[in-house]
Amino acid sequence: MVEECAVASVLGMLEEREAAARLRVEGLREEVARLVEVLETAEIELDRREIAREELLEALAVAAAESTALTTTEAEEEAAPSLAPVPGSMVPPWREGLPVTVLAPDYQRTLGVLEQQRSTGQGPLRAKEIAVKLGLDATSAKVEGLRSKARRLAERGWLLLEASGAFSAGRRPVAVPDAGSSA
Repeated sequence: MVEECAVASVLGMLEEREAAARLRVEGLREEVARLVEVLETAEIELDRREIAREELLEALAVAAAESTALTTTEAEEEAAPSLAPVPGSMVPPWREGLPVTVLAPDYQRTLGVLEQQRSTGQGPLRAKEIAVKLGLDATSAKVEGLRSKARRLAERGWLLLEASGAFSAGRRPVAVPDAGSSA
């Protein structure tokens, strides 16, 4: 009888510890969920600020180009892009003979994924699929930032934007965007 009482006491103690561990796990899961929400909000804010900075740089570059009166010779010299990309630099309109190396590294990687997709005979990719192939987290903030970059490349003729909203490799000449254009 004493032995049964001891087993029941040990069993009760183990059940109490299990219940305490379960409560701790549930509390930690709630904390992780809260932190994930905070992180996603912060990533969205970071992406918005990066896009705002890129837009400002583009607007300033267009305004500077409009305010400077260039002769035809000076304009042709200025149209020749620097072959060294600058992070945060604007995406020039694609034209025959313009190398991919004029683009910032993030844009080059996006183009690389889509060109590899085309070379293997596969179809266009949506922004989330591109993000996964680039090894990015498929969070909405990362996907939206990538979608913005891919749209900018498509607007400038470096990529093709399909009617379905997917992107594919391909080039097409485009007119130089005007000052009111946004990425």
